[in-house]
Amino acid sequence: MTENSIDELVNWVISVDRRLILMDSMKRHTFVRASDIAHEASRSTQNISHALKELEGKGLIQCLTPDKTTWKKYTLTDEGKKVLEQLDGKYL
Repeated sequence: MTENSIDELVNWVISVDRRLILMDSMKRHTFVRASDIAHEASRSTQNISHALKELEGKGLIQCLTPDKTTWKKYTLTDEGKKVLEQLDGKYL
C-alpha cells in the first residue's frame, strides 16, 4: 500500500463521523462488535454496522466470525493499522 493510498483512506475515514468513531474504538480495543461500539458512542447499532461494512469493504478491518449472523467480532487488518497510525494524535 502506497503512502498516497493511505492518505486517501485517512481522508475517506474522516469524511464520515461514524467511521472515525469506529477507528477510535479500534484504537482502544483489539476486537470490536457493533453493539458494543454503538453503546459506547450512543449511536444505533445499524449506524455502526454500516460503518463496519464500509471499513471491511475498504480492507481496513476483517470479520473474525463471518459464519455468525449476529454478534460478529472485527479486528484491524495491516492496512487498517497503518491508517489508524495516521489518524492517531491528529484526528483521534
